[in-house]
Amino acid sequence: MDELILEVNNLKTYFFLASGVAKAVDGVSFQLHKGETLGVVGESGSGKSVMSKCVIRLLEKVGRIVEGEIKFEGRDVLSFSEKELMAYRGQDVSMIFQDPMTSLDPVFRVGDQMMENLRIHRGLDKAEARKVAIEALRSVGIPNPEARFEAYPFELSGGMCQRVIIAMALCCNAKVIVADEPTTALDVTVQAQVLRLLKNLQKETGMALMLITHNLGVVWDMCDRVMVMYAGKIVEMASVKDLYGSPMHPYTWGLLDSMPSLSTERKTALKTIAGTPPDLRLTGKCCNFYNRCPYAQTICTECVPELKELAPGHLVACHRQNGVERLEREEGADRG
Repeated sequence: MDELILEVNNLKTYFFLASGVAKAVDGVSFQLHKGETLGVVGESGSGKSVMSKCVIRLLEKVGRIVEGEIKFEGRDVLSFSEKELMAYRGQDVSMIFQDPMTSLDPVFRVGDQMMENLRIHRGLDKAEARKVAIEALRSVGIPNPEARFEAYPFELSGGMCQRVIIAMALCCNAKVIVADEPTTALDVTVQAQVLRLLKNLQKETGMALMLITHNLGVVWDMCDRVMVMYAGKIVEMASVKDLYGSPMHPYTWGLLDSMPSLSTERKTALKTIAGTPPDLRLTGKCCNFYNRCPYAQTICTECVPELKELAPGHLVACHRQNGVERLEREEGADRG
């Protein structure tokens, strides 16, 4: 897992709206190594999906990367030509999108879309592409894949379309897969099957996986490291073991407290994080979490906390966790 495959440095992506400039991603840096699974967690609107689209350069027109760099195997992704981007998307990096119903073209059969993908990125002929596509559909648990191959997207359920999208991403043998909520529309049984498939493929091919999810249980089972995002910034990053065993940021504490537990010892109700995320047009002047944080002090309202390594491989952006002072978690601390 030592070979660096993807590197993002100080990425800033802003959306230029009539009402102002929204800082969707504001100074994000991370590395992804071959064979590694990096989990990205945070509430809706924290910048996870925008960041993932930046990696494959698929931003909406109102969005713009204003600063930073993205490097794939040492190459500058932001300087790629259209031809280089075509090869990069699919051969190097594949994406599993969050909404399956808008990711497939409704006027083409599922099989035609899969074969086009395979013929462009793997150079297969029509017969080979058909064989690989049907086998990919079978591998993600689609019953009677030959019939589904001939179907149109509107003839399939949301969960079935999601499995088609996952199959399309996997059959190109990409070196990195960016999975944005890949199991959202799937039932628990199929979810486990797809996650197991991703793990097995990773062992066989050494591909890297960036897994964006709200499901902290999936993160625990699948990931090596976790990146916690809030309002466009990284607030904590650590190994899965360290993040779950000794989380340091108050926002991470809130996320972990919101997890349901199967333990019979836990009798308390699930907690929520009081308040709402900030307006992204107004961030960048102080700690974005201060208005929801029960531990906030004056300094939290005055300047942006720096992301610092407080333990080996454990980075935190919090004024109260500065390497000298150690903020301890208080039971029952609640801003609401």
